[in-house]
Amino acid sequence: MGERIGIEVSQAIAEAAMLSNVDVIAAYPITPQTHIVEHLAELVASGELDAEYIPVESEHSAMSACLGAVATGARTFTATAGQGLELMHEVLYVASSMRLPVIMSVANRALSGPLNVWGDQSDLMSVRDTGWIQIVAANGQEAVDNVICAFAIGEDRRVLLPVMVHVDGFYLTHVIEPVIMPDREEVDRFIPPYDYPLPLDTEKPVTMGAFAPPVLYPEAKKAQDVNLRGSMPVILEHWDRFGKAFGRQYGPLEHYRSEGAKTLLLTMGSIGDTASAAVDKMRDEGKDVGLVQLRLWRPFPFAEFRNAVRDADLLVVVDRAISFGGPGGPFCSEVRAALYDEEKRPKVTGFIAGLGGRDITVAGFEDMVARGIEIAETGTDQEYEIYGVRE
Repeated sequence: MGERIGIEVSQAIAEAAMLSNVDVIAAYPITPQTHIVEHLAELVASGELDAEYIPVESEHSAMSACLGAVATGARTFTATAGQGLELMHEVLYVASSMRLPVIMSVANRALSGPLNVWGDQSDLMSVRDTGWIQIVAANGQEAVDNVICAFAIGEDRRVLLPVMVHVDGFYLTHVIEPVIMPDREEVDRFIPPYDYPLPLDTEKPVTMGAFAPPVLYPEAKKAQDVNLRGSMPVILEHWDRFGKAFGRQYGPLEHYRSEGAKTLLLTMGSIGDTASAAVDKMRDEGKDVGLVQLRLWRPFPFAEFRNAVRDADLLVVVDRAISFGGPGGPFCSEVRAALYDEEKRPKVTGFIAGLGGRDITVAGFEDMVARGIEIAETGTDQEYEIYGVRE
């Protein structure tokens, strides 16, 4: 079942790509993603990984090269972060609309300006609507396991979609954690060989991504949305297979002391571990608080989410990104939208915290829960608060 080792999470992600028998890596280094592609370059140079490594001049070129590679039938991987993901943005839509299963690890970080390389989820939210399956890891083990799962999910012929595995910049990427690295034989049994059904063939040239006038474009987008939504049961199937093969079970949501709790904290990413410590402390003080962490961001797990919060009276949603001029945090907006038609729905209070990598402590989560309860009880007409901001 693999060996438990101490390893930097970035390097562990690179090792997971190697164990998945990736054929092509096209990447450009950018903080805090750099250690992922550096280690992949080392693995290729040493001969441990038999793959083509393409050192491109920009992230836009990296994703463009990935599209060409994956369309020929090559298993393809890349990684990026922050401003690099933004430079890549244009090409992300092409990958999903053309059903090209590129797998990408994103080391989430704040976006300019001002320039900031520390971790928040601004870049994650900026690519929310690009049509990719998006998984958010809470720790190094989840990052490794879900990179491996991403290849199985994205390359499944019932899906054929690109997949992002998000990890928090610095909070995960540059931290050494205990990680169980699976054996190559185990991974080989879990991931079948990549068999793209429509590979490019010089003997049978085709046009891909052709021009679509208004008479065709809406139908193409409808088909794309149906496919992304339809990937949910396949994602669950592969997570279930992974659990049976490796003993670590994943799902769209992670629950911590949430059963029957009337107040629920909602988080995404590595802050969930700190939030769980806060829940323990509040529970010890007699407060009825639980935690739900979202792991699957796209497709959004509507049914699972509604079931998870059905008994709660209050949801305290913690965003690490801001929707300027909008209702506050994108995560909180999704939560409110998911509950809009529910007859019995909990109150929702939203907080934005940790922008630009500012720490969120156990005391910080306690404060947000207390303030959320106060807002709910007093009926304050307030869309959101930025926690800890100096006015």
